[in-house]
Amino acid sequence: MPKIRLDKFLKDQGIASRSELKSFIKKGMVQVNNETVKDPGTHVDTDKDIVLLDGRPVVYKEFVYYMLNKPKGVITATEDKRLETVLDLLPENIRRRDVFPVGRLDKDTEGLLLITNDGNFAHNLLSPKKHVTKLYEAVLDVYPGNEAVKAFEEGVILDDGYKAMPAKLEFLSTEGKVVARVEVFEGKFHQVKRMFKAVGATVLELKRLRMGEVWLDETLKPGEFRELTREEILLLGGKV
Repeated sequence: MPKIRLDKFLKDQGIASRSELKSFIKKGMVQVNNETVKDPGTHVDTDKDIVLLDGRPVVYKEFVYYMLNKPKGVITATEDKRLETVLDLLPENIRRRDVFPVGRLDKDTEGLLLITNDGNFAHNLLSPKKHVTKLYEAVLDVYPGNEAVKAFEEGVILDDGYKAMPAKLEFLSTEGKVVARVEVFEGKFHQVKRMFKAVGATVLELKRLRMGEVWLDETLKPGEFRELTREEILLLGGKV
């Protein structure tokens, strides 16, 4: 990566606002290669230069990737004046990095949601042309019959006339609590719910378990998050 301004170097790490960082720099709290620097516009090499803030090293990471177990009742948006958003679940230092959710989950849907500041990463995961699958587990009001499996494989016609891409459907339970798993390649508005509606079933609960080859971390409680591992980032096509 080319050299960037010192204040941008620090701001990109979510440490503080740019105005606060400029104040830190002018107060002599920042060192570059063991030399105190008081000019926020000083250019630093993100790969080679050693930057200290108040004696602590600052490691530059251009992109960040997080896994969130989205709880019910929280909307997938960057901000909202009335409702709690998925970004409200993150600490301020992460929000400062201009992160956003990759795609969306409905308010009453829970499970795996990726958060990043890497636009290309998000685009590639969401583009149907990239064939990145999403696996959901649904609780249904009724068992729509085994013919629903074939209908999903052929691509069901949604309520607006759109023919969904072929999807894989399997039933984990067909009596009592009807539980199904469906793997899709696209993410149209309320798609999974509308697909089941097309075969005569209503989704009572919905949870996303996997995107691509990365599964929801079962140790994450609803509302909890963690950084993706290096292996997970590579599996999803991110930059490490």
